[in-house]
Amino acid sequence: MRVGTFVLAAQFPGQGQGEALHRAVRSAEVAEESGLDSVWLAEHHFVPYGVCPSAVTLAALLLGRTRRIRVGTAVSVLPTVHPVALGEQAALLHLTSGGRFTLGVGRGGPWVDLEVFGQGLSAYEHGFPESLDLLLRWLREPRVEARGERFDFREVAVVPRPDELLRETPAGQGGRFDFREVAVVPRPDELLRETPAGQEEPGGPEVVLACTSPKSVRMAAERGLPMLLGMHCGDEDKAEMVALWRRLALAAGHEPEKVARAGHVSAGVAQIASSAADGTETLTKAMPGWLKQGLDAHVTVDGRHRAMRDPVAYTEMLCELHPVGPPRLAADRLAATSERTGITRFALLVEGSGDLAATEENVRLLGSEVLPLLS
Repeated sequence: MRVGTFVLAAQFPGQGQGEALHRAVRSAEVAEESGLDSVWLAEHHFVPYGVCPSAVTLAALLLGRTRRIRVGTAVSVLPTVHPVALGEQAALLHLTSGGRFTLGVGRGGPWVDLEVFGQGLSAYEHGFPESLDLLLRWLREPRVEARGERFDFREVAVVPRPDELLRETPAGQGGRFDFREVAVVPRPDELLRETPAGQEEPGGPEVVLACTSPKSVRMAAERGLPMLLGMHCGDEDKAEMVALWRRLALAAGHEPEKVARAGHVSAGVAQIASSAADGTETLTKAMPGWLKQGLDAHVTVDGRHRAMRDPVAYTEMLCELHPVGPPRLAADRLAATSERTGITRFALLVEGSGDLAATEENVRLLGSEVLPLLS
């Protein structure tokens, strides 16, 4: 089981944007110090729900500040960017980080972002499959051309090639150590790591697709992409989506072994406390104000009606679904989700208190108290 953090850079009422970003960076640094597997970064535009407008940019910073932990986007919103530009950035991060970058992509929403960045509503409503396929081709082929409705260009070379990942090796030999030749056991170059179904090793960065409906599940399954499933879904819904993904992936011709080991990711909330009541109290004091302020700030591009969740009820639901409470309860909830759904990777929102010191302590407890119970 691989447990990571989910970072929104949430701006809570009364806080500045720099404060939110500082907490986001520190939570990621502490995640590596605490032995967590990964950090997943969200991106939003023009709203305090999350003040990171470019997940790949923040990922670059964190990859430079860390040495072991994986960093992924959750997600880069594909309808607001050119897929080739995103593909180039992903390849660059993959190569320069030694393969520690995961590109999570999603469709996003019908927000004013589409107007500001000039993509238009059609990029959201109709253009996502074309953008996704162009992105995947860029990450898997040496040369790419496009002849689609939205993208039309002559063949160009893919530079840098994301499949040309070099593992670090010692520079030179000798010095104060001198001994006869011996066998290296175990071989450090024989690394085995999970890859999404349909993607061969060696290859480019892992690509994960955010899925919220049967249509998006089909899109992920047919392309062999692992899913990122939202924190609002319970175990039953996630289990149904995983089962549907497997059926559709097999029907699309993906190998059963790769389908079985696809690394789907479950988003959730974590607040480690002395009791479930204390953890819930911490989150219900802070999260509703952030949710109301952040969600109310979203503006649709075409004036369509938005049905927003009740912030208090939503927070209480998240506390019931996810690892909120003492370490044993948290570990049991993660293990139960894994058993019911088959998902072994988790991206957990740890900044729900809105406080820097409390967030850092939450991450440390997740690593020191919860992880040992799972292993």
